[in-house]
Amino acid sequence: MDQLYLGVGTRLQHTQHGPGVIVGVRYATYLISFINIGIKEIDKTDTNLDEIIPENISSEIETSSEIEHSLLKILRMWSDVNEIVPLGDRWKGGSMILQPADKNQKSKEVPIDVFFHKIVMLRDRLRVMEQQINAHKLLSDEDKVNLQQYITRIYGTLTTFNVLFRNKEDWFVGDKSAND
Repeated sequence: MDQLYLGVGTRLQHTQHGPGVIVGVRYATYLISFINIGIKEIDKTDTNLDEIIPENISSEIETSSEIEHSLLKILRMWSDVNEIVPLGDRWKGGSMILQPADKNQKSKEVPIDVFFHKIVMLRDRLRVMEQQINAHKLLSDEDKVNLQQYITRIYGTLTTFNVLFRNKEDWFVGDKSAND
């Protein structure tokens, strides 16, 4: 199987994580929603992935798949409903204080859970933008790759905020080969 050409909606079987569906495509990875464990980012060259190809596809199955894909796309584009991402326990109830260098100016205090919510919303919007780039009909493959590289760098810049997340699988991940 050539994993570099799988798209959103492709059903997969992973030897460790079980069955799943591709919900996002990045330059070198897939975002896969697994039935038992939720969304994971998996490298496109992962040898534990196998595409599930139904042998007897009827028009009803195909139609259901198309409806499911359309509904997911609509929900991602127009809904403010986001994936629930838990804040790290040590930050709950905490606050972030922004202190200006000039002691005559007032500091700004922001509850960490409010700041964290904004970080998660930023990540969700980046993912939607990524999906729209990948699905864009007028962009060339080269343009998509170039834009995808910028998004990967943005994720890398945001890794500073990983300390706020309770679960490591929710972390921002940039280019693993870059030495920033």
